Amino acid sequence: MTDKETWFIVLEQDGKKGIGECGILRGLSCDDRPDYEEKLAWTCANIHLGKDLLWETLMEFPSIQFGVEMAFQSLESETPFLLFPSDFTEGQKSIPINGLIWMGEEAFMKEQIEEKLADGFRCVKLKIGAIDFEKELQLLRFIRANFTAEEVEIRVDANGAFDKNKALDKLIQLSGFDLHSIEQPIEKNNTDSMSELCKTTPFPIALDEELIGVFGLEEKEALLRKIKPQYIILKPSFVGGFRGTQEWISLAEKHQIGWWITSALESNIGLNAIAQWTFLQNNQMPQGLGTGALYTNNFDCPLTVDQGQLWYRKSSPWSNLNLNELESQ
Repeated sequence: MTDKETWFIVLEQDGKKGIGECGILRGLSCDDRPDYEEKLAWTCANIHLGKDLLWETLMEFPSIQFGVEMAFQSLESETPFLLFPSDFTEGQKSIPINGLIWMGEEAFMKEQIEEKLADGFRCVKLKIGAIDFEKELQLLRFIRANFTAEEVEIRVDANGAFDKNKALDKLIQLSGFDLHSIEQPIEKNNTDSMSELCKTTPFPIALDEELIGVFGLEEKEALLRKIKPQYIILKPSFVGGFRGTQEWISLAEKHQIGWWITSALESNIGLNAIAQWTFLQNNQMPQGLGTGALYTNNFDCPLTVDQGQLWYRKSSPWSNLNLNELESQ
């Protein structure tokens, strides 16, 4: 992937403006559909319906649900980018986050690991399943040879890469490295196999892609009852914005399932909203909130990372963002 498509909804009322981000990941978002832009245009034409009715109508377009929610919240706020005031937005408290290690050749991944640890991260997340499994085990040995589980928490994400018939054997091999959890070890929609894995796994399993495209409250609860995962991972732009994320959180807590929140390569506009909302959920686990450093054309914003913590620096303004320019596009 070399680029990401993003649309912005800009609302204006009584001289005030609000902005919301709608973005999809091709091949992964459930609303990656040929009629996406048509639905987005319909949403703008019917914005008078309000966020609640639009949220219900846009059930199969979670990223637009997120953009609409965010735009209305932004419009109603004191300033467009201070959506959820808190000690976080005052710069008094931070959000612990994991350092993401991207898939690649062994030397590239090892370089990233050393960089994240040097930057003060105490929780790292490795994408696995793309290179030789033995090399991935070597990378984990490298970390554990230098850092205990108390010093560095390791999460791994298989993105559904393991064969469902061989997954348990791989989990047993991985269990020797004191891992916190593994995300989506097998492909989604194999609920019988995933349920059995969650029963027999030697360390916790977290559902990620499995949640994408599950819309109704009853359907969500049925999935959790069936699989009984140890954790779920929530991307607001994949699961229906803040309201959809809150539904998953409420169900997870009802069934004693852990959870954390992750961004989905939003620009700093979307990430800013997600981070502010996430802080209010009072989850002390490291969250999956990157800073959009991958992009060559992101917006400057107050979010910054220091020693594995996400901070909101009020002294760092939105210096290269002009809502009027966005609106004209």
